[in-house]
Amino acid sequence: MNVVLLEPEIPQNTGNIGRTCAATGTQLHLIGPLGFSINEKSIRRAGLDYWPDLNLRYYDSFEEFIGVNLLSPGGDGPKLYMASTKARRVYSDICYKYEDYIMFGKESAGIPEEILLEYSNLCVRIPMGEKYRSLNLSSSAAVVLYEALRQNGFFGLQLQGKLHRRSWDG
Repeated sequence: MNVVLLEPEIPQNTGNIGRTCAATGTQLHLIGPLGFSINEKSIRRAGLDYWPDLNLRYYDSFEEFIGVNLLSPGGDGPKLYMASTKARRVYSDICYKYEDYIMFGKESAGIPEEILLEYSNLCVRIPMGEKYRSLNLSSSAAVVLYEALRQNGFFGLQLQGKLHRRSWDG
C-alpha cells in the first residue's frame, strides 16, 4: 500500500503517519512543500524508533509525484484515491488493491479542489457528524489505510500477538 501526504504542515501528524506506515509495510510519499523540516525533532519523536524503517519518498510537486508513479485518473494500473471531507463516496465502499495509493491533503486546506475534480471518481470520505469539519490527519490516514489493508488480508502483517509473561493457552 501507499500513503501520500500532499503538503503536510504539522510534523507530529507526519511522524504518526510514518510510524503507522512503517508498522504496516506501507510506503509513505511526501509531496512538498512541507510545512516543516523532515529532520525536526518533533517528527522523529512522533515516529519514535520506527522512522529508520520507513520506506519514504519525497516529491517537489504533485505533478512530479504523478509523473514518477505514472498514475492517471482513468488508468488501469494502481489507483490514486483521495481522502476529502468534500467527497461523495465513503472510503469503505472502495475495493482497494495492494498497490493503490491513498492521498491526504494538508491539515489547513485539504486537497485542492482542482485536483479533486480531476480525480472525482476516486475521491473518498470518512463519515462524521455534520457539525464537524474534519478528523485529525493521522487518525484519518490510519482509518482508511487499515480498511485497505483489511481488504487485502493484512498481507505480510502479524495477525496474532504474544503475551510477554504468560501464554494464551494457559
